[in-house]
Amino acid sequence: MTTLLDLEKTPGGWPVDTAPARTPLQRLLGTEQRPAWEDEPTKAGLAFKGFGLVAICAVILVPIWVVVVTSLSDTKAINDAGGLVVWPKSITFVAYKELLSGGAVTRAAMVSIGLTVVGTVFSMVISILCAYGLSRRDSIAHRPLLMTLMATMFFGAGLIPTYLLVTGIGLSNSYWSMILPSAISVFNILVLRGFFMDTAPELIDAARIDGAGEWRILLQIVMPLSRAVVAVISLFYAVGYWSQWFNAMLYIQDSDKYPLQMILRQLVLAHQVPPGAMGAAVSSGQINSLAVQMAVMVLALIPVALLSPFVQKHFQKGMLTGAVKG
Repeated sequence: MTTLLDLEKTPGGWPVDTAPARTPLQRLLGTEQRPAWEDEPTKAGLAFKGFGLVAICAVILVPIWVVVVTSLSDTKAINDAGGLVVWPKSITFVAYKELLSGGAVTRAAMVSIGLTVVGTVFSMVISILCAYGLSRRDSIAHRPLLMTLMATMFFGAGLIPTYLLVTGIGLSNSYWSMILPSAISVFNILVLRGFFMDTAPELIDAARIDGAGEWRILLQIVMPLSRAVVAVISLFYAVGYWSQWFNAMLYIQDSDKYPLQMILRQLVLAHQVPPGAMGAAVSSGQINSLAVQMAVMVLALIPVALLSPFVQKHFQKGMLTGAVKG
């Protein structure tokens, strides 16, 4: 039944029914129409959601727990468990001590840190400049450049031409061979472009009236308003560089230039232990090779796990706003 609260007056003074429409069955039963998301959750629904969340957390956390516990276990505990250790019997940091004692793993970790920092900065500078240029509709060859970039998302030259190009310009066995071939992501540029286009035109017009050039508009107006999307795209690039191993396998011949993920691949897939003190310790049985593999996995996971919470608050705003409104 429509109440007086559901009525409002038109400019002429006649009341208008603003209550939501009801079906004949609802009118017969006298029930109000209400969206499904406003219904009170049932106990069965709450229990199902709780069970689902616990199951998802278990699927994510249990493998990480097993990896960490195995990396902290000694040879006897790993042998007794027949491999991966689920519950720790004795805690030892021998594997981490050997990995961080200045050998191949420490050098590879420093290489990965350098590649991540330099590569992320390089990729962000190029992506921001490209996205800002494409976001200005009065820029030269705006649409052809945009179409050309988007075409590369669907059509690629392939692995062999890329390899011949990288080696042909002298980047073989160089750190730049792990940065330049994957320096730009068209998807990230499109997300940045969509966010930049969302900047209020009034602000840009006011800055131009005050005599600001394009560099000043980008650095002092557009960039401060786009911190969220810049943080998210930076995380994407950083994770990509930190997890990189394929380019190292293709272009790097000097093992001293291997990143951490390449060492991890050698340990896990090829079962190759880096030479030196750690290799001697594994050969003598002082350290279990499985503990070394798990310890390297933990070291590779730590930077991403520490960095992600700081960017998480920007993730939803940076991705959804840039994607939906762009």
